[in-house]
Amino acid sequence: MALVGVDLGGSNVRAGLVEDGRVIKISARPVRSQGSAEEVLADLQAVLEEIISPQVQGIGIGVPSVVDLETGTIYDVQNIPAWKEVPLERILEDRYLLPVYINNDANCFAAGEKHFGLGQPYDHLVGLIVGTGLGAGLIIDGKLYSGPNCGAGEFGMLPYLDSNFERYASGQFFLKSYGRSGKEFYELARAGDTEAKKIFEEFGHHLGEALKAIMYAVDPEAIILGGSVSRAFEFFKDSLQDAISTFAYSIALKKIRILVSTTENIAILGAAALYLDSLNK
Repeated sequence: MALVGVDLGGSNVRAGLVEDGRVIKISARPVRSQGSAEEVLADLQAVLEEIISPQVQGIGIGVPSVVDLETGTIYDVQNIPAWKEVPLERILEDRYLLPVYINNDANCFAAGEKHFGLGQPYDHLVGLIVGTGLGAGLIIDGKLYSGPNCGAGEFGMLPYLDSNFERYASGQFFLKSYGRSGKEFYELARAGDTEAKKIFEEFGHHLGEALKAIMYAVDPEAIILGGSVSRAFEFFKDSLQDAISTFAYSIALKKIRILVSTTENIAILGAAALYLDSLNK
């Protein structure tokens, strides 16, 4: 089966041809993010047309925005001001005569891990992107659950301390609490800096508290971490586990698996997985 997965970001768009669970060809180009809606669409179509072949059966697209899943309309795409309300599914289906599936990037991450990555053994999992924000996708009974408004899994918005979990359990923590990026602290920690390591321990506590909230809310078999901050897992895994250890239900605590994504090109694979997920519904 040949599928196309598209990762649309605020600065670049990447499309990949996916066959047998592997990305065998990629096309990428910058997005004219400050351009007109038509210019952004042209950038997207340019990468698609380098990838699409007669063998392709469907197109999946991950976007950093809210999506009306019934109509495939996307709203208020991050860092692309002109894309306030775009009926992208209809536009692309009319042009390519293929089924098109669109969802936000966190949901795509979860679907990609379920179909192609570490989530394959699990029917109940959470894919948690720990990056500039804290976004999650839910797999329930082996299927992606997005909610009626594409808003399921917004654990980052749950109240925590004086703000919410996203403030303390994403890259925002480093900037807002210590004035430097998570990447800078990661490089310092790798070089042996004791203070940077302590800061990651503090971060791990907050992320562990977020994971506990997720466990209470949806009782997953596994939580798979992705996003830029997850690369520093070695520096916060112990404090994260300490925070999780106070979870009230010992059976669930013994069974839960906390994993870090190792799936290459997961954004493209996750978008392509939207087609496979649609076959289960």
